[in-house]
Amino acid sequence: MKVQPRPTLASVAARAGVSASTASLAFAGSPRVAPETRARVLAAAKELGYAGPDPLAASLRRGRSGVVGAFVGERLLYAFRDPVAIQLLDGITEVLGPHGVGLLLLAGETGRPGLDQLARIPLDAAIFATCGLEDDPALELLRQRGVPLVAVDGPKADGVPLIDIDERRGIAEMARYLRDLGHRRVVTIAMPLRLDGTRGTVHDDRRTVLHYRDVRRRLDGVADAFGRVEAYETASNSVDEGERAGRAVLDVPPERRPTAVIAQSDILASGVLRAAAELGLRVPEDVSVAGFDGADLPWLRPTLLTTVVQPTDEKGRAAAGAVVELLDGQRPADLTLPVAVRVGTTTGPPPATVRP
Repeated sequence: MKVQPRPTLASVAARAGVSASTASLAFAGSPRVAPETRARVLAAAKELGYAGPDPLAASLRRGRSGVVGAFVGERLLYAFRDPVAIQLLDGITEVLGPHGVGLLLLAGETGRPGLDQLARIPLDAAIFATCGLEDDPALELLRQRGVPLVAVDGPKADGVPLIDIDERRGIAEMARYLRDLGHRRVVTIAMPLRLDGTRGTVHDDRRTVLHYRDVRRRLDGVADAFGRVEAYETASNSVDEGERAGRAVLDVPPERRPTAVIAQSDILASGVLRAAAELGLRVPEDVSVAGFDGADLPWLRPTLLTTVVQPTDEKGRAAAGAVVELLDGQRPADLTLPVAVRVGTTTGPPPATVRP
């Protein structure tokens, strides 16, 4: 049986009676090709069974893959349950989409391709989108490859544009608000310091481990107002982990129970609220609960969480804008965006029996 040769762009051009370059422009949708010429090229391609130019070959000719990698801090399962991660990624794609760039999601410490595979993935650039692990091996690997990088909240590295928020000041402002209400027994529910499954009270040896920059700064912000307070680390940024942590810190005798819980994310805070309700504790009469992010959590309504609001979508757009500048040969400047405390219905003075 004789095997028919695969059709080529040249054979399509010959069938349509145009040059190969015109046929290529027709497939690219170039306005330089008249509509009737493009229709003739596409009709010839259909007759010959030609699906279009090889995208890999085209990317090699351009020197671009058309792909930007986005590292997210946890398994994609958690990222797609986190409204902040979704909002950030949406802001990124809003800017990159019109530039003909696709986004490749890469999970955090676990679940991502190995370094050997990461070394081969064609990337025009990469964004550390919802993670800032200070010793992430992917950072050095991509720098060695010469892949342009942008960091959101971290990691902070020479030559890597940083899109940041003033989170230490924001959470310190939140902590001072609670302190001014009269709270003294305060516990922080922390996001993972590392994605190694650890959960429980954060001891000094754990605090010294290289970890996520945003987690450390949010711990430091609370300490700016209260000094060192108990911190309970969660294994992931999820509602279930927030509930587990809430039970651990609230299901204790009243004389030991914190009067205020500061969660490092709104997702964790919503879990703490669930734990408080199941334990029969009133919020904010028995315990105040605050979060961080300003996320849209429709399941909490009509409760309005007291939180630190950050401009997540603006952060995503700024990160993508920095990528575009890098690919144009420019050096984007670092950017720090403001945050603001939003007082809701979940915080109030401590119970009268424990007020100073």
